[in-house]
Amino acid sequence: MTTIRIPTPLRAYTSGQIEVPVNGPTVSDAIMELTARHPAIKPHILQDDGQLRPFVNLFKGEENINNLQGLLTPLAEADKLLLIPSIAGG
Repeated sequence: MTTIRIPTPLRAYTSGQIEVPVNGPTVSDAIMELTARHPAIKPHILQDDGQLRPFVNLFKGEENINNLQGLLTPLAEADKLLLIPSIAGG
């Protein structure tokens, strides 16, 4: 089962879970399962068209999925995904 690691600022939307186990053959499927189980996180990571928000980075292992096949990146059972929201200051 693939796991998605949730960063601290977004854990309030996953009932405090640090990692959420998900199924699916692609990153898109995994994200859809995450947002189906925890709907409150959806507007924080996805745009209306289902794409990741520009300030959200998603890594499969050490690789940004944007450098792979994006949301169509295939997943293996033991893969780990890491959500990293961009943080801006001023």
